[in-house]
Amino acid sequence: MSTLSASKPANTARGAIRQDLVRIASWIEPNTRVLDLGCADGTLLAYLRDHKNVDGVGVELDDERVIASVRRGVRVIQQNLEEGLALFDGMQFDSVVLSQTLQSMHRTEHILREMARVARFGIVSFPNFGYWPHGWSILRGHMPVTGEMPYQWYNTPNIHLCTLKDFQDLAASLDLRITHLATFNDDREVKFLPGWRSTLAVYRFESPNWVEGKRS
Repeated sequence: MSTLSASKPANTARGAIRQDLVRIASWIEPNTRVLDLGCADGTLLAYLRDHKNVDGVGVELDDERVIASVRRGVRVIQQNLEEGLALFDGMQFDSVVLSQTLQSMHRTEHILREMARVARFGIVSFPNFGYWPHGWSILRGHMPVTGEMPYQWYNTPNIHLCTLKDFQDLAASLDLRITHLATFNDDREVKFLPGWRSTLAVYRFESPNWVEGKRS
């Protein structure tokens, strides 16, 4: 594990990030502490720093993405998320983000519990397997290949695909209180029949470990 940082942050204009990340940013309060798991090139954390004065840190394994984060002036820890979040204290952060990574985690329940341990609010996004063309593809005898899941069955990193209802049931079993939901198809937000028409779901939940006025 290593921690890297840079002193010259790059500019991050609103138009430079995806709409799902803009929505995630809208759920995060200014002047708070944020942990971004699988932070990729640091785009979200740089945006939050520049627009909301957020004190953020990312976790990323890929060498090139770590370097890209550093170039944006983002603090990043190089570590495999499958090893857990043991290096972070309970309620060390206000919000923890896991963007488009949940479906590739081997220990799904574990990472959600860890998110609820280290922060009051958790935000996760994942491809919606309930998107209606997926069912049509399966009826034709093939696993779906779409923009959010652009892999063949034999080389996909997505090992735990789910629908919106699947995630909601899991969250309930872990006592995670869902506070917000947004769904997208490409960069367009979907509000009508989101379980069928969206390709990406974004959820915000509150940790059952949070005690008002006290960090435990």
